[in-house]
Amino acid sequence: MINMPRGTQDILPLEAKKWQYVENMLRKISNNFCYDEIRTPIFESTELFARGVGDTTDIVQKEMYTFLDKSNRSLTLRPEGTAGTVRSYIENKLFAEVIKPQKLFYIGPMFRYERKQKGRYRQFVQYGVEVIGEESPKIDAEVISLAYNIYRSFGLENIKVSINSLGNPEERKAYNEALVKHFEPSIDEFCSDCKNRLYKNPMRILDCKIDAGHKLMKTAPKLLDFLGQESKNYFDEVLKHLDSLEVKYEIDHNLVRGLDYYTHTAFEIMIDNKEVELKTLCGGGRYNGLVEMLGGPAGEKGIGFALSIERLLLALETENISLPLEDNIDIFVVSMGEEAGNYAVKLTNDLRLAGFKVQNDYFDKKMKAQLKLADRYKASFTIIIGEQELEEKELVVKNMANFTQDRVAINEVIKYLEERIKGE
Repeated sequence: MINMPRGTQDILPLEAKKWQYVENMLRKISNNFCYDEIRTPIFESTELFARGVGDTTDIVQKEMYTFLDKSNRSLTLRPEGTAGTVRSYIENKLFAEVIKPQKLFYIGPMFRYERKQKGRYRQFVQYGVEVIGEESPKIDAEVISLAYNIYRSFGLENIKVSINSLGNPEERKAYNEALVKHFEPSIDEFCSDCKNRLYKNPMRILDCKIDAGHKLMKTAPKLLDFLGQESKNYFDEVLKHLDSLEVKYEIDHNLVRGLDYYTHTAFEIMIDNKEVELKTLCGGGRYNGLVEMLGGPAGEKGIGFALSIERLLLALETENISLPLEDNIDIFVVSMGEEAGNYAVKLTNDLRLAGFKVQNDYFDKKMKAQLKLADRYKASFTIIIGEQELEEKELVVKNMANFTQDRVAINEVIKYLEERIKGE
């Protein structure tokens, strides 16, 4: 037997209904916030992620699925959605659109070679948003509010926003130099990843899970102390707007995010539940230099976030929140006799084309067995067809909720059902 690759999953029909519900909700909420969907390739040039995500990140160094095509070009299955979206923004000249900023969202599979654990897979699905073209504390607050209220809309109450400011590139440079000075004397006490990060990307040391309890972590310089007045004012404005939007947040001085392109606002949404191993549900931030870094025009600024649908579903399960899934059908067509069975095939198709969810019996079972099958499908109505019904051109339509039934002319059955099902 051939098994599925490690780190992947089969999403079976019952579970797929949960995914469909979540994805439909995400699209509806995105529409309410005036975000438009963008769909980019599942694989891109490897250089896009090396430049866009950052060649010092774990994603680029350890986790990407990279391969050579038949023309010896290096391609990579996308590990995240921002770089591809920004590439599309530049390549398709969306920066020339009349409406700015461009407010975009995506839903699709991403790929990272990670250690498999509950809620984390090597193929996973992300929903993300990107607002590209302009900068404003109001935009930052709106993006964070969108992420926050997505979780609230699913009934998750035990969540909070962790937020920090990463400042501008000059302020980050000064901060990185202070971190090197702070950690360098005792770097041998840290893990191999932290040793590698010390000179390449020292801010990432603060994000280390292995050495999180080290005493130097608690005494490390705070990035907010290195911000200039302009950056501080910007951050204060973001917080002011979050207060007005009633978004719960706390400032986390060690929040640096894992990607190199972040500037100014960075945030994560956490779940406050001891039973959840992966506390971070969502993360994002502002990336003012990324568009120019990838060959786009200078001054095109952006902000976004991404969330894992797998982690969202796991959080709902842990919090015992059930999704209101529809697992019933509108109509089950019961037939008795060969001629009625043949007509049932046509009637079922006509009803489906009229917009109803309909099933019938394929195997000429007895009436009692067909009615049992209608119960298993949780049909709202059954239509019963026999030789007499065909002769009189009337069908028996039975309401399965109150067990009442009517005889309805064949040419009136669709109208009859529309009034009772679609009119509810």
